[in-house]
Amino acid sequence: MTALASNAATIDDLIDREQQRFADSHPASRANWERGKRHFLYGGPSHWMRRWAGGFPPYVEEAKGARLTDVDGKSYVDFCLGDTGGMCGHAPEAVTDAAIRQLQRGTTTMLPTEESLWVGEELARRFGLPYWTLTTSATDANRGAIRFSRMVTGRDKVLVFSGCYHGGVEEAHVELRDGKVSLRNMIHPNGVDHTRVSKVVEFNDFDAVRAALADRDVAVVLMEPVMTNFGMIPVAEGFLDFVREETRKTGTLLIIDETHTISSGPGGYTRLHGLEPDFFVAGKAIAGGIPAGIFGVSQETAEKIWAAVPYVNPRQRQSAHLGIGGTLAGNALTIATMKAVLESVLTPANFEKMIANARRLAEGARAVISANNLPWHVTQIGARAEIMFTPRPPRNGADVIATRRGDLETLLHAFYMNEGILVTPFHTMFLMCPATTEADVDHHTVVFGRFVELLKQEGII
Repeated sequence: MTALASNAATIDDLIDREQQRFADSHPASRANWERGKRHFLYGGPSHWMRRWAGGFPPYVEEAKGARLTDVDGKSYVDFCLGDTGGMCGHAPEAVTDAAIRQLQRGTTTMLPTEESLWVGEELARRFGLPYWTLTTSATDANRGAIRFSRMVTGRDKVLVFSGCYHGGVEEAHVELRDGKVSLRNMIHPNGVDHTRVSKVVEFNDFDAVRAALADRDVAVVLMEPVMTNFGMIPVAEGFLDFVREETRKTGTLLIIDETHTISSGPGGYTRLHGLEPDFFVAGKAIAGGIPAGIFGVSQETAEKIWAAVPYVNPRQRQSAHLGIGGTLAGNALTIATMKAVLESVLTPANFEKMIANARRLAEGARAVISANNLPWHVTQIGARAEIMFTPRPPRNGADVIATRRGDLETLLHAFYMNEGILVTPFHTMFLMCPATTEADVDHHTVVFGRFVELLKQEGII
């Protein structure tokens, strides 16, 4: 295999060059970014929007299907898709029509609509858990599931995997560093003693999971079935069954967070592989880009929750907020768009097409890598794929930390933006939507080939 030259200065020069190319061709977005700095804390409505590799984000004029157009008139094939929030594609007709109809009938009333009955039945049918609660984000869904887990187990700790991401959940803002629980990504502890509320082990580490649960002080394990937020980390054979077995053995509950891995199929990774979580969490894509989260509860766990907090007697004026939820949770607009997504967009036929395109993209990228004898790999799971600059998929977060080439990722992302492609800005992950075409995928293969040629011309590989 061709070794990757450690010529950081040259890579930095190329990043500067690509960012300048982006700045020169995006004067309107650049001016908007400077204007935004006057009143937004980190330049944009969300501080995450500063993370784009061009040096500033393109400002969106319109997003439709799998394409996005910015205020400078530049068009992009969008494989980022709002980092999964747009997995249905941008402005799918069924969702747009449902949203308009509901907007005309009222958005939020803190009362149920009849459409919610269909949504509850479909969630149970599709994902296999009988009872559901709606929230405004997957973060809130995870928080609710953790709170319920503590309530029914009487335990405080949450076990997570190093390198994980589960939204704004305090207990998951940790990683293993020198064998100890540490905060990650410059996150402030926020007054939380994480050593008291969190345990963290490496993904795919059977022995570490067994040891962490042995003290029976963990209320719940919070995990993705495949790690997708720290580079894609495939799950080792038998690991998910092992975690389920150990949690049951120790009286620990299990949350499967499918906010990303729902892209595996109509019932997510859970239904595809027959997993049996106590809680199932999803968000982002489930309402077609309208902020929403869901968590499902198994029969056994629901009965434990009801034993702790029964249904309220109508004659009693008793608080029943349980420390979770909010007045906008389950609002009529979310219900209407969620029904449209489940009924008309995230269908088996559309998943078949999305997964086929992810496979096509992975095969195209692998062909470029193989033709140039490069020590890189591509992982594809469901409708999602990722290019990583390592010879083989990482087994855990420690592998990612040890081998990740952040400089090359930045260069690739900036190059992509200049060539009309958007990918998740935090790592090189691609997501397909129903509107993604084979031509979109093949365009990526061509552009990825040009990137490799650039590295060869500059003597980096």
